[in-house]
Amino acid sequence: MQHRKIAFIGAGNMTKSIIGGLIKNGYPADLIIASNPSVAKLDILKAEYGIKTTQNNNQAVEFAQAIVLAVKPQLMEHVGGAFDKNIDLSGKLFISIAAGITTTRLKEMLGGDYAVIRTMPNTPSALTLGMTGLFADRKILAVDKDFAGNLLSQVGKIAWVEEEPMMDNVIAAAGSSPAYFFLFLEAMEKEAMATGFTKETARLLVQQAMLGAAEMVCHNPHLELSELRTQVTSKGGTTAKAVEAFQEQGLEQLVAKAMQAAVKRAQEMSIQF
Repeated sequence: MQHRKIAFIGAGNMTKSIIGGLIKNGYPADLIIASNPSVAKLDILKAEYGIKTTQNNNQAVEFAQAIVLAVKPQLMEHVGGAFDKNIDLSGKLFISIAAGITTTRLKEMLGGDYAVIRTMPNTPSALTLGMTGLFADRKILAVDKDFAGNLLSQVGKIAWVEEEPMMDNVIAAAGSSPAYFFLFLEAMEKEAMATGFTKETARLLVQQAMLGAAEMVCHNPHLELSELRTQVTSKGGTTAKAVEAFQEQGLEQLVAKAMQAAVKRAQEMSIQF
């Protein structure tokens, strides 16, 4: 991976995850700085990873060649507009992890036609099991795309999209989807408890089943998901009856509707911010 000076504007969980992955893979700590109003968050990063920290965003931006914008969408305009106008941003790469803000809008917030790459990681990135979608317009140099891709690869898998509107679909398929699985597991846990299992046993049953199923998907990329399902579903058996019940209740249509709702909200956010 290229070694550049990196500034993280924001010191939340995603920043911590990416920095942790970088340091674990040998990235020099003295090339990383994080900026945040919270001294407590900065102290944790400094103690765990030995990076530089500051409460001054301008100091972080001036230090860096690549700036990761890791603040909430509603704060992005304030943060971008507050950078010191005397700092030359023209040679710097900006990498955003904020949902719903387009590259065009990010450039407006920054006040210039700068190099901006938009990304959308998800929460399993905290375990280096994340899935991140990335978009860069055609002006972005290949070397900058490589850097951004390698950066987000520290916390999981990545996928580039060719057209920016597809980032909204990334949100629906990966960014938001851990919550879908958690909701499904909640329902399974409740039903298992209703049949007499303790909460601890019910949780163990459903979480380990989910983990094993996910591993089977990952270890069998040559098999369609429908084939994996068929392999578990004996004709006339218990699994078949459960699957029939899901299908009768319109599970596929419900999932499609939920994902479409996520896309719609992402599109609304691009206008809102």
